[in-house]
Amino acid sequence: MKNPGTKTGKKHKFTMGMAVLYFLLTALVFICLYPFLNVLAYSLSGYNAVLSGDVTFYPIEFTLDAYKQILGRAQIWIAMRVTIFVTLMGTAIGLVLTIFAAYALSRKNLPGKKLLSGLILFTMYFSGGIIPTFLVVKNLGMYDSLSSLYIPQAINVFNFIVMRTFFRQLPESLEEAAKIDGASDMGVLLKIVLPLSVPIIATIGLFYAVQYWNGYFDALIYIQSPDKFTLQLRLRSLLFADELNNAGGGNVEGIGTQVMTQSLKMACVAVSTIPILLVYPWLQKYFVKGVMLGSVKG
Repeated sequence: MKNPGTKTGKKHKFTMGMAVLYFLLTALVFICLYPFLNVLAYSLSGYNAVLSGDVTFYPIEFTLDAYKQILGRAQIWIAMRVTIFVTLMGTAIGLVLTIFAAYALSRKNLPGKKLLSGLILFTMYFSGGIIPTFLVVKNLGMYDSLSSLYIPQAINVFNFIVMRTFFRQLPESLEEAAKIDGASDMGVLLKIVLPLSVPIIATIGLFYAVQYWNGYFDALIYIQSPDKFTLQLRLRSLLFADELNNAGGGNVEGIGTQVMTQSLKMACVAVSTIPILLVYPWLQKYFVKGVMLGSVKG
């Protein structure tokens, strides 16, 4: 028997307006997913299907030849390990520096915080340029080193602003109570602030991970050794180097080679995109909450 004191929720009627809204949302989801589905379909379709232009968002004449050509190369797996290392190091360093800088500059009693915040924001609109940055990296001995891929851009200003805004919204009474109990500033940060900041930390960590995973321009400028190529740079070399034209083997000639090249291009896009997409489900529950909490009262 139902408890008479409990309230039963009202049933919402399915109206025409809701039907239109669901239709528009479904169409929007399909529009957003179609390019990625099209890429997967081309990468998994056979030569004749790609040549005839029949491929849309599902594979025709299913085949894994393009992925076998790419993943069968040892250079791809080496580049994958390099990219994972750079992503993990860059994300870890970026999070640590962003947390410390954002927390310090969110405190009202920090001397000169307006000046320091202004200098940080200045770099968001003006930079030294490619050539001066290259000379700095080279003179610091980081040229052709993996450290050049995550040290020069260790802090993202946008991420810093979002995290600083979040820290500003935390009740000051928590910090005051902790200091009355004898906690230091570092103790307040580690024991009080960070446990309350899991959503924003997960969100900013995801931002950094995507930034380092997708980055290839810095590797293109600073990295010369092939064994230090990142995944994006290695796939770029596959797309534009002569080895791509010969990837189909000697049995495929003329038009067949062009189709294989098209399939390889789409497979390269999929290989570089799918791994980072697998991270999203683990952080999805923090993502929206972290962005909203860090964007209010900017």
